[in-house]
Amino acid sequence: MIMQMNQQFDLAFNFLQNTGTHLFLTGKAGTGKTTFLKKLKEVSPKRMIVVAPTGVAAINAGGVTIHSFFQLPFGPYIPSANKEGNQSNNYANKFSRDKINIIRSMDLLVIDEVSMVRADLLDAISDVLCRYKDRTKPFGGVQLLLIGDLQQLAPVAKDDEWNLLKAHYPSTFFFDSKALSESNYYCIELIQVYRQNDSSFINLLNNIRENRFDDDTLHCLNQRYIPDFKPDDRQGYITLTTHNYQAQQLNNRKLAELPGKSYTFQAEINNDFPEYSYPTDQHLELKNGAQVMFVKNDSSGEHRYYNGKIGKIVFINPNKITVVGEDGNEIQVEKETWSNVKYTINPETKEITETIAGTFSQYPLKTAWAITIHKSQGLTFDHAIIDASAAFSHGQVYVALSRCKTLEGLVLSSPITRNAMIKDLRIQEFSSSVATKQPQKEQLELAQQQYFLELAIELFNFESIQQRLQYAAYMVYTHLQKLYPELNTQYANTRDAFRSVITEVGGRFQQQLIRMVTGNPNYREDEAIQERIRKGVAYFIDHIDSLCTSLEENSAVEIDNKESRKAVNNAISKFTEELHQKQEILKACQNGFSVVCYLTAKAKASIEPPASTKKRSERSSSQPAKVTVSSDILHPDLYNSIRNWRYELATEKGLPPYTILQQKALLGIVNTLPTSSRELLAIPGIGKKVIENYGGVLLELVEKYKNK
Repeated sequence: MIMQMNQQFDLAFNFLQNTGTHLFLTGKAGTGKTTFLKKLKEVSPKRMIVVAPTGVAAINAGGVTIHSFFQLPFGPYIPSANKEGNQSNNYANKFSRDKINIIRSMDLLVIDEVSMVRADLLDAISDVLCRYKDRTKPFGGVQLLLIGDLQQLAPVAKDDEWNLLKAHYPSTFFFDSKALSESNYYCIELIQVYRQNDSSFINLLNNIRENRFDDDTLHCLNQRYIPDFKPDDRQGYITLTTHNYQAQQLNNRKLAELPGKSYTFQAEINNDFPEYSYPTDQHLELKNGAQVMFVKNDSSGEHRYYNGKIGKIVFINPNKITVVGEDGNEIQVEKETWSNVKYTINPETKEITETIAGTFSQYPLKTAWAITIHKSQGLTFDHAIIDASAAFSHGQVYVALSRCKTLEGLVLSSPITRNAMIKDLRIQEFSSSVATKQPQKEQLELAQQQYFLELAIELFNFESIQQRLQYAAYMVYTHLQKLYPELNTQYANTRDAFRSVITEVGGRFQQQLIRMVTGNPNYREDEAIQERIRKGVAYFIDHIDSLCTSLEENSAVEIDNKESRKAVNNAISKFTEELHQKQEILKACQNGFSVVCYLTAKAKASIEPPASTKKRSERSSSQPAKVTVSSDILHPDLYNSIRNWRYELATEKGLPPYTILQQKALLGIVNTLPTSSRELLAIPGIGKKVIENYGGVLLELVEKYKNK
């Protein structure tokens, strides 16, 4: 289906491309929400992940399920019980490095079919994002696109689950999520209906949707009740039921009634494709004359069939299936392949890429005398028999009715009563507020300007790095002040200089940008703003380099105590990692600032740990090469010589290096150059046993160094 862009489409695209504001994209059935998502994936420069609540919905949206991507267990999520430091084991996720990189570099999270997402699940998503992104913002500062129709199927919560959740949430619906309630978001409703062309039928559906179910609507709808209706098989009627067992029984009975031989076709499943995401039967049993539904759009590009098209098998053997559609055209059906998408980081471009984790190959057919209303969401039918007498949840009747193209193509197997029109008051309250959340052009322009300013300010914000440096200085003071006094002094001096030369100056830059951008309609083209940013970038690149380069070089010190080593290395690694990320982003903005340039640089920087961090994490497991040592070490060549001797002997004996010679003893030898056992014994950390075992070797190493 080719769809022209309309005003709502344009507005939604602009919000998602040029702002960081969350968006709830809604609309009646058939208004093109899926088409919008497909187009967005094709053109958006933002790093985007698409998820959905169910396997089938995820496959249809070209994404993955929420639970699999965020590695969340099924069951209720209690926000107050799952904050950092008070997390249940069920939510202590162990993400791979690749998954962490994807989350850290994500700009936009798309959640399709959000009407089925529970509020607690949305809060679980927020907590995961906060853990790896910005802890101070809901959803870690990631922009959300929520797509769905609240008049369609609602989230499911069993009684025992709701008993746990009701103390925390007014309802199970996504908009009652605590994280979303703390966020600013707009709603855009797609208006133009593409599925139905019949204005009277569209009005009838609108009345049901908007809870205006008056006597006229009820009377008009029940005109389609035809008792004991026996459809002509050539017309391709499909029955929509409320429960799965009803659909299964009808399909099994109708297939068994057909004469002739049945054929079973086995799906070919490769690698990772979970059973709950199977788009059709793994063991697909069909017969000549069976009514079937296509469950995939034609991948050949010839548009012979689409997901939801009804037809009848007119020829079948083990190698060939021919289906005639309602239009009378014959279709030679070939096997189709569905992909289970996973997201990875491209090691060369550093872009988020979709990779195929597994595939499912099968004929794109299902027996289709009946299907559940739940599984019909997103499909379109020319002819349908609706059995909604046992409707049990909000939105079921509306979903069933809105699957049909025309009122004439719809038949009710039982009259629709007011009791079947289940409406949730919380949905009605929220739906009535959607209109007040629709943005105008002025709000779009303001949001774009705010986003530009927010990112420009972020470029010159060094507060987080200052805190990392302050903590690293504290750890060095706590654990190393006696062992490496000069390094301790260097950290303290750098901390103070960084605050005055970098952090405080960055704050003044931010204030200047606020004054220059605010109220300036030409902020994106204003050369004065770009020149100010370029000069600021040059200043900070230069001063960070002069302040921090030697600090990093001198931080590569040996620490015997395991706990001290872990604490110091962890603090220094976090500081250097964040510092290097900022340096890479600054370098990317040397020639000017734009939203796309900044987001791209930030994403790439967030997934490449600095080389110094890699070295620090590898140091404990690799043989020590010659390193740049602390300025506390007066004779670096001797230091490396004794250090290597200690390592080789420790490896030979299978012992930790410090059991051979403590680090403070190594430093004492290097800085005092002892010439006798008496002088060795005076060094802290050296006792009679060390002199007895290694005294001669150590004195020989010192003498050899002095002779050089």
